[in-house]
Amino acid sequence: MLELAILGFLAEGPLHGYQLRRRIARLSGHARPVSDGSLYPAINRLVAAGLLDRRTEPGASAARRHTLSLTAAGREKLLRRLREPEPLDISDGTRFFTVLAFLSLLPDAAEQHAVLRRRLAFLDEPASFFHDGGDGDRPLAAEETTDPYRRGMLLLARAASRTEREWLRGVLGEGEAGHAARLSGM
Repeated sequence: MLELAILGFLAEGPLHGYQLRRRIARLSGHARPVSDGSLYPAINRLVAAGLLDRRTEPGASAARRHTLSLTAAGREKLLRRLREPEPLDISDGTRFFTVLAFLSLLPDAAEQHAVLRRRLAFLDEPASFFHDGGDGDRPLAAEETTDPYRRGMLLLARAASRTEREWLRGVLGEGEAGHAARLSGM
C-alpha cells in the first residue's frame, strides 16, 4: 500500500520526501507509521522503474532537497492499481482506505463504482473473528459469546461494517430495493 500512497499523493502534485512521508503517515494513522527505512527504498524502486521523477533543488540551508513527481508511466500504474485492486486491498480495511483515498483519481465513475461494489460484496459475506468450531464452522454473533471483550470486538465490527455498507449503497445509488435486487441476482 505504500507504493499506492506514494503514487496517489504525487498524482496531486510534486512533493519533497519529507512532505510525502508526513502525508502517508497521516493517511495510515498512528497504527502503521511509515519509516524512512521503508519509504526511501520504495521511492528509489519507483524512480528506477520510471514511475517517479526526482529533481534536486537547493535547500533552505546547505542541504539539497529532492522533489518527487509522477511520470506518465507512474500515473498509468496508479490508475491500473485503482481500477484493479488486489483482493487484499478490498478485504483489509486499512488497505481499502488507501484505495478509497485516491479512487476519485479514476476519471470514470463506472470504474470507481466497480471497486466500491467489490468492497460491498466482501462486506455482505458473513464474517466473524470467532466461529462455533462445529462441522460448519459457523461464524459467531456477538450475542453468542459470553466473553465481554470478544462481544465488544464483534459489536464494534458489526457497527462499522453496517455503516460502511450503508455509505457504499448510498454512493452507488442502491437503496434497499437496489440491494435486494443485487442479492437476488437481478
